[in-house]
Amino acid sequence: MNTARRLNGSSYEHPWAFWIGVALTAAGVLLQLPMYYMARGMHYHVAGMPVTNEMLAGMAMMFLGLVTTAYSLFPRSRPAKPALSTLSITPLDDARLRPAHLALLIVMSIAVTIDGMKPAAFAFVIPGAELEYGLRGPLDPTAHALPVDLYPLAGITGTMLGSLIWGWLGDRIGRRAAILLAAILFISSSTCGAMPQYWMNLVCCFVMGLAAGGMLPIGFSLVSETVPRRHRGWMMVIIGSNIVTALMLVSWLSSTLASPAHFGWRLLWLIGLPTGLLLVGLNHWIPESPRFLLEQGRDEEARAVMRRYGAVLVDSMPDPGVERTVTTTGARVLVSRPFLGLTAAMVLLGLSVGATQYGFQQWLPSSLERLGFSAVYASQLLRNAVFIGFPFSLPVALLYHFWGSKKTTLCVTALIAAGLGAFVLLGNRVTGDHVLLVALLVVPVWGANILNAVLAAYTAEVYPTAIRARGSGVSAGATKAGGVLILALVLVAFTTPSIRMTAILGAAPMAAALIALAAFGPETRHKRLEQITAEELSGFAEPLPVPDSGPAG
Repeated sequence: MNTARRLNGSSYEHPWAFWIGVALTAAGVLLQLPMYYMARGMHYHVAGMPVTNEMLAGMAMMFLGLVTTAYSLFPRSRPAKPALSTLSITPLDDARLRPAHLALLIVMSIAVTIDGMKPAAFAFVIPGAELEYGLRGPLDPTAHALPVDLYPLAGITGTMLGSLIWGWLGDRIGRRAAILLAAILFISSSTCGAMPQYWMNLVCCFVMGLAAGGMLPIGFSLVSETVPRRHRGWMMVIIGSNIVTALMLVSWLSSTLASPAHFGWRLLWLIGLPTGLLLVGLNHWIPESPRFLLEQGRDEEARAVMRRYGAVLVDSMPDPGVERTVTTTGARVLVSRPFLGLTAAMVLLGLSVGATQYGFQQWLPSSLERLGFSAVYASQLLRNAVFIGFPFSLPVALLYHFWGSKKTTLCVTALIAAGLGAFVLLGNRVTGDHVLLVALLVVPVWGANILNAVLAAYTAEVYPTAIRARGSGVSAGATKAGGVLILALVLVAFTTPSIRMTAILGAAPMAAALIALAAFGPETRHKRLEQITAEELSGFAEPLPVPDSGPAG
């Protein structure tokens, strides 16, 4: 067994193939950049320029790199009926915090930031793309051209499908391998910033969306299955709060380096090359989930990962920590009792978050420009709202840890609904007072992003190991489905919705989500994942005995 397997659990079936795939993909992206550089005298306007032979060769290299990487990560075979493990998972749940846990916290925070920058960028690239390609949109609603709304629609549709596909991948090839595959797609899809034709942008952004939608729920599944139970809640919310960090970085880039006076809006896509390479470089600190390894009957690899995180290993009778009460691993389990009500609550909450992020927040810069604000000032308003709200992420994490996961999720949801309600009442009049505008923007802009983080953390706790990645994928997919719905409505109406209308579309599903979550959401605070499952199965199957070896360190 090689070093990578000993430390992290098996992710590479063919290690050399993985690194060759990374090199081919990165080289293919670099061959797309000369055209972008040649357009520097035209403010980096690439639209209409011819596709060169170098670009075609680069595209072929990227495709070959993706195929090679996927080949390196998929296992040769899968155990048909893995033996029930005799390795107890309890020591991992009760372990003290170690440097390895903190390293995982840092690396996954970086990963979530990189992931979150993709969908966050759409709000800032739409004005520039509309002008450069001559599209129909908020700045020219009567233009006889394709609508700019297709741009975010392609990307967000990709994120919705990616959440579902990566949910299956996470349960099939492993959490770590699925994250690495998403990183390679981040690298390849950064070419979206160099595409001279609008349809090429749509294709690249769809691929980018596949990766961005898939990585976030898988990352939370990995963390929930690895960190000690008494630190699981706050660590996942802190990691998830980096969705807000992503928005801060994108808004800063948009108002500085990616402004029309510097490198233009395309830089917001090209940044995917260095950030994707960074994520691949950090993969040494990303383990495979011990619970996933035990589900697959791979005890020795699970032992290696658990030792790394300070678990004092013991063998015992077959441990209820390896959940065998859920014998069917297909997605249909999510919509069967006892998980049907819970899944409905998660989907409703996801739809409400998506409707707010991709409706209210997505169209806010364009709506503000239509009301007379400059593009730079509109970006600054959004950036300031994010910066003001960012410090409140820590109190939310502490509430999740000390007060309770369900109660915190309900309170944050209610707060955002109230903030959106203020915009429903005031409408465009809110722009008359800039101080009031910034103050009110903090709640839905920051709140939707932190609620997305809380939802991802909560979903990663409430499903059994065998279907955890799928459950997280469905929840994340619902978040993106809210965005797809909003953008589809915009396309049908052929106009950009007003601030009031986008606020209504976000607030309405939130009301239903509050009711569903209150009725079906379990409390997960400080509980072992297997205990949460046992309580959910109570009354539908023989409950699992849940040992508890005392408080964690």
